[in-house]
Amino acid sequence: MRLWKRLYVDAFERTTNVLPKVRGVLLAYNTNIDAIKYLDKEDLEKRVEEVGRENVFEFIEKPSEKVSSLEELFAGILRSIKYGKAMEWFVENNEVRAYLKEWGWDELRIGGQAGIMANLLGGVYNIPTIVHVPQNSEIQAKLFVDGPIYVPVFENGELKLFHPKEAIEREEDLIHYIYEFPRGFKVFDIEAPRENRFIANADDYNARVYMRQEFREHFKRIAERVDLAVISGLQVLKEYYPDGTTYKDVLSRVESQLNILNRLGVKSHFEFAYTANEVVREDLISMLTKFTSVGLNEVELASLMQIIGDDTLAQEVLHADVFAVIDAMHLLMDETGIERIHFHTYGYYMALTQYSGDEVRDALLFAALAAAGKAMYGNLEKMIQIRDALSVSTNERAFPLIEALEKEFGMEDGVIDMTDRQLAFVPTKIVASPKSTVGIGDTISSSAFVGEFALMG
Repeated sequence: MRLWKRLYVDAFERTTNVLPKVRGVLLAYNTNIDAIKYLDKEDLEKRVEEVGRENVFEFIEKPSEKVSSLEELFAGILRSIKYGKAMEWFVENNEVRAYLKEWGWDELRIGGQAGIMANLLGGVYNIPTIVHVPQNSEIQAKLFVDGPIYVPVFENGELKLFHPKEAIEREEDLIHYIYEFPRGFKVFDIEAPRENRFIANADDYNARVYMRQEFREHFKRIAERVDLAVISGLQVLKEYYPDGTTYKDVLSRVESQLNILNRLGVKSHFEFAYTANEVVREDLISMLTKFTSVGLNEVELASLMQIIGDDTLAQEVLHADVFAVIDAMHLLMDETGIERIHFHTYGYYMALTQYSGDEVRDALLFAALAAAGKAMYGNLEKMIQIRDALSVSTNERAFPLIEALEKEFGMEDGVIDMTDRQLAFVPTKIVASPKSTVGIGDTISSSAFVGEFALMG
């Protein structure tokens, strides 16, 4: 325990000292408005009964992973509660969208992986951040915090960077309805094994990975301003669209932009999220060869193992078996050649890299503090909130895993030398009653990626 306390303190001090070295970060493509509602047992049960409890329960175990009716909406919410898993389903029906708006929300926040990371990297870490905002409506713009956060605007052929609040346009509000529940939340005979949320995505722009003209036509000039790039939002892609376009049209544009990043020497991270369409998921694996790094959890890693063809390993990964996860990370690195794989799950994080250094572990520790700070406060606004997380207890349930890794691989202080690769392992900080879980994964991955780059300089 004392070892990890010291490592956490050292990692926080080292990382915060070097973050100013980062010249800039580019974030694309998904930014939206999160309308958060904290579920109430009586309200939820009443609404399910009004729709038809029996009909709703039929959909729970046979999910379509989309919302075309109220029955599917509530089935998704209940399924997420039952398994304690984060889920996101696209809302196809306009009547359901009207119902969601009428149901309302408790608070509005910045949403989308790119948007959440922008407020963290620019607003808290004070790193110059250029973010892609598909629709910069007044509500959307006001959700960005103050700090060096920019959207690119081209005027008379000149690239100018403005804070989103200074570049408001008359555009549509892109809303994701997020239904949060705590561990132990009980509705009917369903009880949540852990805290999480269900997302009803009523956003047509991010659902198609819309790219603004500035990014389509002037990407190189934007990318020249940064050291790092984080790409996210591709999980929503479909195989075909009604207008005849396909996901390949989007991925082709993404790939051309990755080629530009690579030519400029900009390190890129792909924040993977569960991708329902297996065809899209297979092509995303192929695209990993273009990235420097990828971040994922057990559900996402298991879904990639299924595509690669190891169903047994996929099932073991789903249960977060640490040795199965390590095997899966090695297999994914073998398949793609990617330099860095960052795995995060409840209780511990790991990073497999084709290079070595304690900086990898320290960046994971810093990311764990950022995640704990976000869980404590619901939203990170100042660096002191991350420092406060040093007081949160380290996950003791991970200590048997540490002992097993020390015995199996000779791990020292969370680092394993695997000759041509290195594995870093850290036990996380566990906040008993988190105020919010939205954006914690994005907080973890962006903090670890940017922190590691700053530390390795």
